[in-house]
Amino acid sequence: MINRTISALLIGIAPLLFTVAHAGDPVAGEQKAATCAACHGANGISTIASNPILAGQYPSYLEHALRSYRDGSRQNAIMAGFAAQLSDEDIEDLAAWFSSQPGPLQTAPRP
Repeated sequence: MINRTISALLIGIAPLLFTVAHAGDPVAGEQKAATCAACHGANGISTIASNPILAGQYPSYLEHALRSYRDGSRQNAIMAGFAAQLSDEDIEDLAAWFSSQPGPLQTAPRP
């Protein structure tokens, strides 16, 4: 009985043990962000008041925003066009890059 319970438990959690989440790669994100620089600035600090500053934002926020533009739940014609071309890995890499940049109110990049 105990062996069956342990076996069932191990079978149930095995997929969780082997799931590897892709943590974004800021180096890859920097290369992918070249297009973003036109509106959001070279390091994510836009000089255009109507364009958001991306530097120093939380990666989860940036990922959520890009996925929302991609799936249409967040509306912006320009961003929807760019986000439609992004894979999940691209989004995670971009979020890693922009979140690693010091924002205008920060003195150092986030770890």
